[in-house]
Amino acid sequence: MGQSFKNSLVWRLSLVLFLLFVVIGISYVFFTANTMREYHQKTTQQLHAHVAEHMLLEVQPFVDGEVNEAALGQIMHSMMAVNPNLEVYLVDPSGEILSYVVLDKEVRLNSIELEPVQKFLSSSGCAYVLGDDPRIPGRKTIFSATEVLEAGQLLGYVYMVLASDQYETVSASLYSDYFMQLGTRSFVITLISALLISVALIFLLTRNLRQIIKTVQQYENGDLTARVPITSDNELAAVGRTFNQMADTLSANIEELKKVDRLRRDLIANVSHDLRSPMAVIQGYIETLALKNDSLTAEQRAEYFERVLRSSDKLERLVASLFELSKLESDQMELHLETTTPEELVRHSAEDFSLLASEKGLEFDLEVQPDLPEVQVDPALFQRVLQNLLDNAIKYTPEAGFVALRVKKEEEEIRFEIENSGPGIPSEDVPHLFDRYYRAQAKDNKGTGLGLAIVKRILDLHQSVIAVVSKANQSTTFAFSLPSA
Repeated sequence: MGQSFKNSLVWRLSLVLFLLFVVIGISYVFFTANTMREYHQKTTQQLHAHVAEHMLLEVQPFVDGEVNEAALGQIMHSMMAVNPNLEVYLVDPSGEILSYVVLDKEVRLNSIELEPVQKFLSSSGCAYVLGDDPRIPGRKTIFSATEVLEAGQLLGYVYMVLASDQYETVSASLYSDYFMQLGTRSFVITLISALLISVALIFLLTRNLRQIIKTVQQYENGDLTARVPITSDNELAAVGRTFNQMADTLSANIEELKKVDRLRRDLIANVSHDLRSPMAVIQGYIETLALKNDSLTAEQRAEYFERVLRSSDKLERLVASLFELSKLESDQMELHLETTTPEELVRHSAEDFSLLASEKGLEFDLEVQPDLPEVQVDPALFQRVLQNLLDNAIKYTPEAGFVALRVKKEEEEIRFEIENSGPGIPSEDVPHLFDRYYRAQAKDNKGTGLGLAIVKRILDLHQSVIAVVSKANQSTTFAFSLPSA
């Protein structure tokens, strides 16, 4: 059950959680830094939203429709002297740049898009809008803007970039330093948090798993009573319940195997005894005949030969039953199905066993419902079922008792019943009568229990189930059904 630490579940969970927290930490740093940068830009734009409008109060950009370069340049320089971050542009109604004041005089765009400007103006400077940076094509920046009107006619726009290139350069440098500081602190905090949370989570997650592993080890070491205590209703608890069910099933199977083995030993002992008895009789009388043949009378020799024949016949039937049961249980028996009437199936057996019942002083009743539909069976095997059941019924019925064979229709099936009067079968034996190797513990039971085992196996092949109803000191009934053909 041992395993290296690097292959353990704890290590893998710790690694996964650590990487997860690192990814979360890095994502948090980027998200926070970008959010703070955007927040600063929004704040700057809101604070300077009306700078362009205020400039118009100090200078008139156009005189008689022409750009007032001198006055415009003077006020632009004055504003940039106060705030070097500003870049001031005068554009016409189509967005073309007419005039500008920047620190290094380098402007790469000849025009700007007016859609951001119009959106900014329509919100009265309240919206966060990014516009073109004429000095760096493709870059968007915060700005302030206002319309230039003369006699109600739109002459152009004052467009002021609030974050100049120099400002962006300084800001980027500070941003990098700040980002490194924030990243370092966040990484340290994330690392410590990941370790603490990982240890706590792994302890909680693997607590039940450790208990399951401990129980499995106990079971592996031979403690078949070990079970996982179920204290929750999560996935690991489901694993624990599954193990408990598996262990219960294995324990039940082991007990069943022990029971079968015990019954098998009992059967071997019983069969050995039953085989030994007729063989001892045969051997004894044969030896007597061999040693004392000249001194025996003809009547004595005939009696001894008769006893030898009876014992050999008993031995033959016992061996045949063992062979038949073995063949049935190994699935070597093939059914030879024929369609016949129930009356024909029971008639010969009823005639034979009615004579045996009469010799024992028993009443034998045959009740067959008229006009029964045909059934499909293997006649030879079915006769074996009737013979075993009727033989048992006569054997265990006391004198002056009765044996009855009934055949009737129930729904779409034909029901066969064999009933006999007598002491009945002990209730503890009834559930096991047809179990393999089982032998009822009645005092007068000197058989091997093979007859009923053979009956059950034959009916199993016919897809029929036999049932037993026993009433103490009254009667016992064996019943089974066959589908009509």
